[in-house]
Amino acid sequence: MTYRLPPECLRLLRLQCGVIASWQAEPAGLGPRRAEALAHAGRWRRLHYGVYAAFTGEPPRHAILWAAVLRAGPQAILSHETAAELDGLLDQRSRLLHVTIPHAQRLRPIAGFAIHRSMRILEARDPVLRPPRTTIEETLLDLAHEATTFDDVISLLARACQRRITYPPLLRQSLEMRARLRWRTEIMLALGDVAEGVHSPLEYRYVRDVERAHGLPAAKRQAHAVQGGRKLFRDVHYRQYGVVVELDGQASHPAERRLLDNRRDNAAAARGLITLRYGWADVTERPCETAREVASVLSTRGWPGPFRRCRRCPPRFS
Repeated sequence: MTYRLPPECLRLLRLQCGVIASWQAEPAGLGPRRAEALAHAGRWRRLHYGVYAAFTGEPPRHAILWAAVLRAGPQAILSHETAAELDGLLDQRSRLLHVTIPHAQRLRPIAGFAIHRSMRILEARDPVLRPPRTTIEETLLDLAHEATTFDDVISLLARACQRRITYPPLLRQSLEMRARLRWRTEIMLALGDVAEGVHSPLEYRYVRDVERAHGLPAAKRQAHAVQGGRKLFRDVHYRQYGVVVELDGQASHPAERRLLDNRRDNAAAARGLITLRYGWADVTERPCETAREVASVLSTRGWPGPFRRCRRCPPRFS
C-alpha cells in the first residue's frame, strides 16, 4: 500500500513504527494533503489530529507512543510514566500518555494526555533513544518528584541503580541541574547510600534511623561472601566486629526461605559471625530498640561506642 511513497517518507515510516505527522510530510516528500487523502480513502488511519498511521489495523503500543509525541509537536518528548514504560522502569503501561513540551509552547488539552512544560527540555532530552524521550536520569527524577512517599523514591532509585541502567553519579549530575525538585536534599544524601549498596527502602531506613542516627559504625552493604561454594551477599556486615545484620521486608517468611536463612546463619556462626535479623517493623517502628540491640552485640565484639541517643530515643536509653 505504500510502494508509491517517496523513499524519504518510507524511511521515516520505518523509523517511527509506521506513523507520520503532517508537519513531517512535506520534508519527507509527501504532498501537503496526501496523508489525509490516504486516510480518507481507507488506506491509512488517522490516529490524532495531524498524525497518521500508514496502516489500517489496530496500532501496536510503540506506534501509539510515536503518535503521542508527534501530536505534541516537533520539540516534544515522552516523559514521566510513559518514558519510564519505554525504559522498563515500570511493570505496567502508563495510564496517560505523558509528553513534555517547551515552556513557551501552547498546546490545547488532549484526551488521554498529560502535558508537561519544561524550560530545559533540550538538557532533559535523550540524544539517542527513540521515540524521543527524557533521559533515564531525568525520568527517574520526574517520577521521584511525583512519588507519594520517600520510600517509593528510594525503591525507584535503588532498583534502577541495582539493574545498572543508571548510576548515582549520573543521577546526582542531573539533580544538580534541577533547582526545584521535591525531596531534593534527601535524594542527594540518599544517592550516597545507594552508591554504597543500599538496595531497598528497608535498607535505607536501617542506615538512616538505626545505624547513623545512633552513632553505630558504618557497615559494608551487600558484602560479598562465599558459603558452601556459593556466592552470596550479606545486607549489612560489620566486618571488623564479625557481626552481620540481615534485613527482611517481607510480611511473610515461607518455611523454605526460613530454612535457608537458618542454614546461612549456622554456617556464618561456624565462621565466628553473629547474625542478627530484623524485619520492617523492627526498623521502622522500633529503630531505637533495634539500634540498642545491635550496639550491645557490637560492644561484645570490641566496638568502643559510644551509643548516641537520637531525638526518638526514650529517656531510659540515656
